[in-house]
Amino acid sequence: MTDLTPVLSVEGVAKTFTLHLQGSQVLPVLQGVTFDVPRGACVVLGGDSGAGKSTIMKMVFGSYQVERGRIALAAGDRTVDIAIASPREVLAARRDAMGYVSQFLSAVPRVAAIDVVAEPLVERGSDRAVARERAGELLERLSIPERLWELPPATFSGGEQQRVNIARGFATERPLMLLDEPTASLDARNRAVVVEMIRERLRAGTGILAICHDAEVRDAVADRIVDVSAFAPERQMVPA
Repeated sequence: MTDLTPVLSVEGVAKTFTLHLQGSQVLPVLQGVTFDVPRGACVVLGGDSGAGKSTIMKMVFGSYQVERGRIALAAGDRTVDIAIASPREVLAARRDAMGYVSQFLSAVPRVAAIDVVAEPLVERGSDRAVARERAGELLERLSIPERLWELPPATFSGGEQQRVNIARGFATERPLMLLDEPTASLDARNRAVVVEMIRERLRAGTGILAICHDAEVRDAVADRIVDVSAFAPERQMVPA
């Protein structure tokens, strides 16, 4: 059931990029970005390629700085404004309140796939054996053969790496999940598995912010689509 209390509130956010190779000209890319992600709801960022969907996702995750506005994340008994949070606060928010599944797996070389998936659980205090058991359950559900679990994901196919990344992102339960094209490299069977995993999290009250170009998946999980093109400023470069 959807709780209308937002786990994430994005209010009046603006972003520019400085083009250092073009005389440090400033290029406005987004302005007035405003939307909420309620608990138990999936909000999908829509719009054409280049509209700024990934930029919004990276600002919410704290990877991009924000020129103006507020990104309020409910983190336990407090609210963290990611737009002005310190690096330490952002890292704590990622650990405790905000999961992220990107299109591409970034893992330490030579670490076994099962440990890549278990790592977020261990970081939050789980016993390693318990964390590995949970990781194995997720890998099995996502059709990663057990014979591959002790191998580093760098040796896997693109689709297998994405499934390891999904398993890692779903290993822990956090108030907010960010999903950036989570089914882009998956076959029909595994897409269906991921859709059900998303629905399970929504039923448990997790808020989800997603980028999803697969119309079938988007229709299956989205409660609201935010048209990012509505936040496009005049694309006029100005001197720094």
